[in-house]
Amino acid sequence: MTVDFGTRTLPYGVFRPAGHDPRIGVAVGELVLDLSDLIDSPAEFAQPSLNAFMSRGPSRWQEVRSAVTARVAAGVEAGQGGVYRIQDVEVLLPIEVADFVDFFSGIEHATNMGHILRPEDKDPLKPNYRSLPVGYHGRAGTVIPSGVDVVRPSGQVNTADGVAFQPSARLDIEVELGYVIGAPSQLGTPVKASEFRDHVFGVVILIDWSARDIQAWEYQPLGPFLAKSFATTISHWVVPLDALDDAWVDGPAQEPAVLSYLQTTEPRNPDILLEFELNGKVLTRPEAGLLYWSPAQQLAHMVRNGASLRTGDLYGTGTISSFDQGAMGSLMEISWGGTKEIDLGAAGSRTFLQDGDQVVLRATIASDPTRPLGEATATILPAIAE
Repeated sequence: MTVDFGTRTLPYGVFRPAGHDPRIGVAVGELVLDLSDLIDSPAEFAQPSLNAFMSRGPSRWQEVRSAVTARVAAGVEAGQGGVYRIQDVEVLLPIEVADFVDFFSGIEHATNMGHILRPEDKDPLKPNYRSLPVGYHGRAGTVIPSGVDVVRPSGQVNTADGVAFQPSARLDIEVELGYVIGAPSQLGTPVKASEFRDHVFGVVILIDWSARDIQAWEYQPLGPFLAKSFATTISHWVVPLDALDDAWVDGPAQEPAVLSYLQTTEPRNPDILLEFELNGKVLTRPEAGLLYWSPAQQLAHMVRNGASLRTGDLYGTGTISSFDQGAMGSLMEISWGGTKEIDLGAAGSRTFLQDGDQVVLRATIASDPTRPLGEATATILPAIAE
């Protein structure tokens, strides 16, 4: 599937024309522009990832975006030097992922999961939730681009007959955004929330795959591990932050007041509407503008202990969800822990993902649905036989 990006978005990606090496491009409409052909310093863009370009920092990002914007305004069409039709090229993973961190920043998702997993607790949120952005380190080597199939994972599951090693029967998706680090930071030197734009290059759509039954057995007391690390899907095209300049909204009130290093000014969240489709049926439409913890706060917390940012670091928002079933961000919530069947019409019903299911996650600016931001898709393959 091809996303028709407009002239205000101009996202970056990596593509390979037939018979040529990978290089960096910008997507617009049904076209992709080869930056190694259109911009001075071609070696910077004749690369298999965005990393070298991203490492140059905000002044270079703005310089290149201005040049691309001017080139597009002058008119581009397939067949011109450095201009290809997207359908004629292979689009690849856009970044070499350095580290991957996933957060838990949707308070609606955290609340829903608390009610599902701990119905006896009076407060569905853990005591630390309103104090810091909860997160975990994932596996950078299993981040894959849109269109790559996901093999159902197997692992230890606690069954009525004891612990068994078997394919996950409760495979789930979590609707997220991912933020890509461009400019690195110094080890031992924290990054302020106000320095978000000095380091973050852009945003991708992110599918966090979760094997709920494996996770239920392994996550206590240390948290997610094999149930999360088998695959993470991101969109092909990285939307630069400059493309979102007019699309930020105030987040929900944070009470109690957060510590000083997490304090930010409003607006703090991108005004992005996501759409979760399963086997051709749109199930939900979550809104990223409602996240409790903002991407700037996530960034500041991620390195507050002195850890450094590296070019190509990727961090996910955590599940973007709602108390409204029509805007929930996971099958775990929509099926309420597997107790409610989800009607897919001709495709039958589901509680969790079955082999052969196709997931599509797409995004637009919420206030302007004519501005698409990309999509991420994958099909579920059967577990590998023992």
